[in-house]
This record gives sequence, C-alpha cells and structure tokens, in this order.
Amino acid sequence: MSAIEPPAESLSQRELRNESGRVLRAVSEGHSFVLTNSGVPVGRIVPLDRPLPALPIARPARRTGGWTALAIERRSGARSLAETLDDLREDRL
Repeated sequence: MSAIEPPAESLSQRELRNESGRVLRAVSEGHSFVLTNSGVPVGRIVPLDRPLPALPIARPARRTGGWTALAIERRSGARSLAETLDDLREDRL
C-alpha cells in the first residue's frame, strides 16, 4: 500500500459473510478491506477501478522445451479441408 492510499480496514471472514451487503457498498464507494482468517491476513478486497499493484518480473519468459523441442514437420496437405470434409460426410449417407 502506498502512503497516498488510506489504510485498509481489517475484515474477518465471518464479518464478510454476515455483512456482505455493507462491505460491497463500502467497496463500491472506494473503501478497501484486508480479509483475515483467524486473524491472519489472507487477501485484499479493493474496488475494480483502482489500479492493480505492479508485479515485479523476477525473470523473463523463455521458450525452450515443450512442443518446440519436438521439431514436428508439417506435411503439406495434398487435399483441401473441404475435400476431406466431403469425404467424411459421404460415409454418413
């Protein structure tokens, strides 16, 4: 949370369950809540229009292994897709 943002009110799971209408109204008015379970913070409830906190990128994505490692060669189709579908449909008749 930044210094500009007011501190979020703590909200237990039981309070959320019992007072969900009040909580949703407050969130729609711009208030934030820290959701707790047995006193342990587990989540944050914030209005949707508030920008999400920036997530640091620990490492860039790499494309190694997986399907690219299989090096599958594509065959050029001698027949078009329409021809293949026509053949399959003839089997139903």
